[in-house]
This record gives sequence, C-alpha cells and structure tokens, in this order.
Amino acid sequence: MPYNSFKHHRRSIRLRGYDYTQAGAYFVTLLAHNRECLFGDVVDGEMRVNALGQIVAECWEALPAHFSNVELDGFVVMPNHTHGVIVIVSDAPPRKGEALFGLPSRPKSASPLQPVQPQPPRGTQSGSIGAIIQNFKSVSTRKINQSRNAVGAPVWHRNYYEHIIRSEKSLEAIRRYIENNPANWAQDEENPSNITRKP
Repeated sequence: MPYNSFKHHRRSIRLRGYDYTQAGAYFVTLLAHNRECLFGDVVDGEMRVNALGQIVAECWEALPAHFSNVELDGFVVMPNHTHGVIVIVSDAPPRKGEALFGLPSRPKSASPLQPVQPQPPRGTQSGSIGAIIQNFKSVSTRKINQSRNAVGAPVWHRNYYEHIIRSEKSLEAIRRYIENNPANWAQDEENPSNITRKP
C-alpha cells in the first residue's frame, strides 16, 4: 500500500511538547466542513477545481508572502480536503549537513526524534504551523464566503492533521502521495462515494 500519512496519523492531532515553530517540513491535511465536496470534482483521475477550489489554491500559494519563514512543497486541492507540505525555514543560514527541508541530518544510529522541552499551553504561537494554518483557513474562508455570498458560513473542519517529516525518503513518499491523490480518489477514505469508507 502506498504511503498514506493522513490515514496512519490522523488520531494524533499534535505531538505533545513539540515546538511547531522550529525549522522543519510538515505534511498538513485540512478537511472541508462536514467533508462537503466544495472545491471541485475528480474527473478521469484528475482534479478539476471549481471557483472555490481556485481560491483555496491561491490562498495556499500566497502563504510565503505572509510568512517570510515559509516555503511550500507538494500541494493538492481535492473535492473536500487539501494536502500540502509546509517548510518552516530558519532565519539562520543552514549548517553543513542540514537537510534541504530544514531538519538536521543525523547518523543512522541516532534517534530521529529531536529533544523537546515541554511548554505551557499559551494559545497559537506566532510563526508556528498552527498560526500558518489559522491564517490560511481564515483568509480562504473569508474569500470563499464573499464569493458565494454566505458570510459566516463554515468552510473548514475545526482542526487539521499534521505529520512532521523527518527524512528525505519520507518527503519523497509524501510528494508521491500528494501527486497521486486525484488518481486514487475512488478509494479515498474522504470520498463520499467510496462504499468501503468508514462512517
């Protein structure tokens, strides 16, 4: 079965104690409110975004203009969800041996987990993945609702799913998953027409 971080990590909302402002690559999935197919259709294995899906794509692509420490990698708009890779880059120049996507490379014997200091809860931290997603959802919701004359209507599920990308191999697998997502829509767990989907 191809890599599917969305399915395998959806119960883990946030990694406790992890600093989501630190440099690194993050695979993010956002669901439409009530999993409604708002953003277009998959036709013959290709995603055809509608006007609302185009707004979603434009708001996503505009994130680096609002966050100077953000770069984008793979991204896809699906009928009722999106998948994308956000890279938070450090202001400091990369050190020798640092991976392209911001996580330091480690010897094979070292643990892939970075030590983290538990932090007290304090809302959404500026510059964090949470702040970036909050901005994206807020801006895209406002623009979508303006376009469909539905001020105040929910567009997105209240939360989102994320996976911390820790290696080039994982990044490549996620890129392939994102790229192939439209072709696999018939079997997608989020597809309302998939008779094998879980309720």
